[in-house]
Amino acid sequence: MPTIGVSIAVPPPHGEMLRAKRSSFGDAEAQRIPTHITLLPPTEVVAEEMATAVDHLAEVSRAGHPFPMVLRGTGTFRPVSPVVFVQVSQGIAECEVLERAIRRGPLKRRREYYYHPHVTVAHRVPETCLERAMKELADFEASFEVAEFHLYEHGADQVWRPVRAFELDGATG
Repeated sequence: MPTIGVSIAVPPPHGEMLRAKRSSFGDAEAQRIPTHITLLPPTEVVAEEMATAVDHLAEVSRAGHPFPMVLRGTGTFRPVSPVVFVQVSQGIAECEVLERAIRRGPLKRRREYYYHPHVTVAHRVPETCLERAMKELADFEASFEVAEFHLYEHGADQVWRPVRAFELDGATG
């Protein structure tokens, strides 16, 4: 059964820089997970239902509109989860709208945690590395326009790869 995810890619040069930083903090996932803001976490989809899921994502994208995104500073989910992230400081409401729309119909699933858009930069690394990530990226800031989101598939080699982009065109919204 394929495992998919849906997210907003952090564009160059910011995505590459954050990925390199994630790797420098000792996070083994850095080379397997492109830098992103999650809209749908890893979800198993029966292969026969993939076309329906893709149609649903296309419908969501047609109703969406491009929006500005600002990433600024760091935050953490500790002590609940050993994660340090770069915060989304503009674009939160738009991410929440997309996340709710995507999690309907064929992609409906129960949330494990309250949805909080962010960019993970350190996960499951020693506490000293989490602290280093918090400090080194505390002044990080990046701005970009979000004009699409992506469907990713988790490969047998444990690498997440984008398989399709969905443009936010606002045709039906």
